Amino acid sequence: MAGIVCPKLGVVPTGQRSCRQPELNPKTTQKGMQPVDHRLGENLGLGSRRTIKSSRALATEVSFKEPEVGSWNGMHVDKTSTPNSRTIVSKRSQYILARVGGSRTGCINPLNDNKMMANYVPIYVMLQLGIVTIDNVLEDRAGLEKQLKQLKEGGVDGVMCDVWWGIVESKGPKAYDWSAYRALFQLVQDCGLRMQVVMSFHQCGGNVGDVVNIPIPQWVRDVGEMDPDIFYTNRAGTRNVEYLTIGVDNQPLFAGRTAIEMYADYMKSFRETMADFLEAELFTDIEVGLGPAGELRYPSYPQSQGWVFPGIGEFQCYDKYLKADFKEAATNAGHPEWEFPEDVGEYNNKPNETGFFGSKGYLSEKGKFFLTWYSNKLLIHGDQILDEANKAFLGCKVKLAIKISGIHWWYKDDSHAAELTAGYYNLNDRDGYRPIARMLSRHYGTFNFTCLEMRDSEQDAAAKSGPQELVQQVFSSVKREEVHMAGENALERYDREAYNQILLNVRPNGVSRNGPPKLKMEALTFLRLGDTLLKKNNFKLFKIFVKKLHADQPYNADPQTYSSVVPLERSKAEIPIEELLKASEWLEPFPFDDHTDMSVGGKLNDFIDGIFNMIPFLG
Repeated sequence: MAGIVCPKLGVVPTGQRSCRQPELNPKTTQKGMQPVDHRLGENLGLGSRRTIKSSRALATEVSFKEPEVGSWNGMHVDKTSTPNSRTIVSKRSQYILARVGGSRTGCINPLNDNKMMANYVPIYVMLQLGIVTIDNVLEDRAGLEKQLKQLKEGGVDGVMCDVWWGIVESKGPKAYDWSAYRALFQLVQDCGLRMQVVMSFHQCGGNVGDVVNIPIPQWVRDVGEMDPDIFYTNRAGTRNVEYLTIGVDNQPLFAGRTAIEMYADYMKSFRETMADFLEAELFTDIEVGLGPAGELRYPSYPQSQGWVFPGIGEFQCYDKYLKADFKEAATNAGHPEWEFPEDVGEYNNKPNETGFFGSKGYLSEKGKFFLTWYSNKLLIHGDQILDEANKAFLGCKVKLAIKISGIHWWYKDDSHAAELTAGYYNLNDRDGYRPIARMLSRHYGTFNFTCLEMRDSEQDAAAKSGPQELVQQVFSSVKREEVHMAGENALERYDREAYNQILLNVRPNGVSRNGPPKLKMEALTFLRLGDTLLKKNNFKLFKIFVKKLHADQPYNADPQTYSSVVPLERSKAEIPIEELLKASEWLEPFPFDDHTDMSVGGKLNDFIDGIFNMIPFLG
């Protein structure tokens, strides 16, 4: 099996401290929510909950200096590395050093005199979910062309679209029809925009924002009629048809192919069919769908099965394939008697209403073993498919990317229950995201995270949400593994508060006028293109937002001046599971500023705009 080497689990690490649809609740106006002291019971002998500190509080704990510029092989380079990072010099890094400003080495492109360009964050706007219909037809080409040209005039760098498995391979195994997507890509290219594309192996429908229904191919669902265990299953036996269970990744159940082989063949066909667009460098990112909503997670909170925010969700491992896998792992660990945990609750429970979360069952030896197994299956799943993606797009000037869900509800509860049911084994003293970043690092991938627009004060205090702390933790974890970070907003918002929070998160320590900033995301994907975004007043503010993402620099058509654009190399050596789990050690997050230095304005600006909008000839 290509990918992670996964021996028997044995003794489970304790995580000792030595460290698209996230929030579905409407925007609220609760202010001044106070942090809650979430200490574990002293009788358990555990320390207090970590606190996410502001940049001022951490100033004496984490040293962040402006990059010191020296020279390497005749080029300007940054001598300062991210804390706890590993420096790797390879053919790839040398190529980046020579060609790119603001890459993982922190170098400044000697061909670009404008050092501010290293602060430039490109923006891609998500196209409508059903832009290619279930019948494989490009919807409203003329209307879309008009919208794309408007985005181009607004300084947008590109667009993102889902490339649905359920459309392209709908007629039968390997019967691919890419015609509608070729027409779409040609239109985008003609409009002078670039693209992020998602290999969407999941169903569209049943989740927040899903306004169309695009199931996975019928011939795959037909297999499920005879063997319903190919789908994720909850404790009550309810099947979820959004995405095939990880349990069949290596089972040849689909006309002789495994799930991994189906995904691999699809990506190979995409490369062959879109070779001209790849050669023209139309695509900047190939995001590989790894689960429901395209995210590397379990479908633990499906609206289609009655989940509502802020329910903890349910574990999704009760199909016969995952049950057999767990039994084998438990037997190899010397505990053949172990079963899945009891009293784990239902979709809409709160943590304290269950024994597993409320009574600290997740901290028992058995609980830790289960959560390690459950989360490790995600790591192995992602690694296997990314290895195939790397082979499919080897040599192309694209970045591979994965999407991770921003599950911020119950983040400030000791149990982190909603994260655990989704497969993110993240606790107060255990980092559940850095192992994913470490896995991704061997594939030269980008870690795409959601909920960038959210603030704690906007959330219901009863849900113990912590979107700001979650983004801070994840960004820090990803950068420590020297992996590119990108982000998305989770909800459609067109207000200054959301824009300013996004701007803070994409450059948490502000811009640097002497080269690459201390922390910067590679790109932002914005939700979503449509009439609301393009309304006169909304689009006027959106264009200011785009300008601030670009660090007040003009639109730049050459990604080489602000990002790493290199041919994709073959994935690095396999990383043993034990090495991945070492990254679960909890480390303090890097400091974030309190406010962005690239603001789009505040309440006064809203007031002034309101006055002008009431005057017809000035609005």
